[in-house]
Amino acid sequence: MIINIVSDFMADNSSTVSVVIPVYNESSNLKDLIGRTLSACRALNCPFEIILVDDGSRDGSDAAITEAAKEYKGEIVGILLNRNYGQHAAVMAGLAQVKGGIIVTLDADLQNPPEEIPRLVSKINEGYDVVGSIRTPRHDSLFRRFSSILVNKMTASVTGIVMHDYGCMLRAYRRTVVQAMLKCQERSTFIPVLANSFARKTAEIEVKHVERHAGGSKYSLWKLVNLQFDLLTSITTLPLRILSFVGVIVALMGVGLGIMILILRVIWGPEWAAKGVFTLFAILFIFIGGQFTAMGFLGEYIGRTYVDVRARPRYFVQSVEGESRLEQQDTLVSSQ
Repeated sequence: MIINIVSDFMADNSSTVSVVIPVYNESSNLKDLIGRTLSACRALNCPFEIILVDDGSRDGSDAAITEAAKEYKGEIVGILLNRNYGQHAAVMAGLAQVKGGIIVTLDADLQNPPEEIPRLVSKINEGYDVVGSIRTPRHDSLFRRFSSILVNKMTASVTGIVMHDYGCMLRAYRRTVVQAMLKCQERSTFIPVLANSFARKTAEIEVKHVERHAGGSKYSLWKLVNLQFDLLTSITTLPLRILSFVGVIVALMGVGLGIMILILRVIWGPEWAAKGVFTLFAILFIFIGGQFTAMGFLGEYIGRTYVDVRARPRYFVQSVEGESRLEQQDTLVSSQ
């Protein structure tokens, strides 16, 4: 009788929840993070697993995750990567291990409270494939808020799916969407956009956003710029089309300028042309700068093509600590 109930429950794996949390040098937050996330998941009253992915931390976070996997057997699984691969690669490593029908991703910095997890699960159970979140009120620097607005508008115009906060990692996905993402082999992955490309119905909810109470942001200005390049070049070829359009405009302007200089030379004589040498040099430098910009964009796409063609793994898992309760239930069902 009990086995039949378990089998029926596992057949509808939408009733199971996996929470994936990438961790990088968050030892000061881990104890609080684990406790609050466990409380939030236990409140769901359904089987769950919490997957903590250590992204090559150097502050002892990996040891803390290993201890948590031992202490909370069946509830916490630790995945230890051999070095730092970046947040999105770490999340993909966690997604590759999930057993639940609903997957929630969460940052380890506690700026997005784990207590919001039940609300995401409740919303996705209304029939959505992806549920995003909007950080309210936003506790970030002016630069990060401004860049977030630009990214959200650009992404919405390219994908056709309007979401107001693509930068928030607190999101929920159907297992079918996650399985589709795992089949994608590109190395420059921006998970929220990739997920939306496979989603039929999406939604958003407002979630709390608080200031960091420990540790610091792992995103420097340079990393944020690289993230924007990853986003731009991984979802569209629009920059190449814009460059082609700008190239035509610049060429027509060059022809027009040449005709104008020829006419003025005829009207005012060669002395006028000699006095305009520096102006011509300035215009030449503008054109050269435009060419280098175009070559830079082309180089970005060619470089990413080269990386994808090599097909190297996104990450290398050093070890997996603990065993998920969902995995145990899967084994029980398959043995019957």
